Amino acid sequence: MATPNAPLVMKGGPAAGRLLAKVDAMSGTQVEACYQCGKCSGGCPLAFAMDYQPRQIMRLVQLGLEDEALASSTIWVCATCFTCTARCPRDIDIAGVMDALRVLATRRGLRPGDRNIGAFHRAFLDSVRRFGRGYELGLMLLYKLRTLRLTEDMGLGLKMLAKGKLALLPETAKGRAEVEAIFREAAEGAREAAEGARKAAEDSPETAEGAAAGPGRSKGAAGGDVR
Repeated sequence: MATPNAPLVMKGGPAAGRLLAKVDAMSGTQVEACYQCGKCSGGCPLAFAMDYQPRQIMRLVQLGLEDEALASSTIWVCATCFTCTARCPRDIDIAGVMDALRVLATRRGLRPGDRNIGAFHRAFLDSVRRFGRGYELGLMLLYKLRTLRLTEDMGLGLKMLAKGKLALLPETAKGRAEVEAIFREAAEGAREAAEGARKAAEDSPETAEGAAAGPGRSKGAAGGDVR
């Protein structure tokens, strides 16, 4: 009987191997161990809003179809609730894979197709960076200002304030300096990664062509499908 960490799928060539190595390293898990049982998709509370189901994203990564995976709205719709990770019989950190794909997409300059998703992500990170933790009221105010959806959810927000579910003033975390250092280190890492990708593209025309290829033109693997 196979052990939980034993790969069960055929890797789809050099392109798939490179993508798998990157995602595995960034997420600390083994995407190649996924055998497409679909428990992640069946339990995902946001699957209805995704263009690819979580199991299909895993398959895209297995096949080395990087362009399709990074252009998917799924990686941005994912709320990182970890339901998929908890349900996975292969102990794959699927939520961590989604996070890794978001990082890779950001490094390539890709943004969510829905600008409101990107606005929410930026508002949340700005809140954590400033206060060292989430500040719900400030997060929503910043999100509403950036998207100009000023009156939506106003009734719900007032009810939550009345019941004490939202704090009027932010609570600053004790480790705020450490959190700020994490953001600085992440920004520096992103700059170095972008510079490395730029130099690689300059050194290799084939790499540059692959990076420029849009969805549906992946240089990825032979064989397999994402159904």
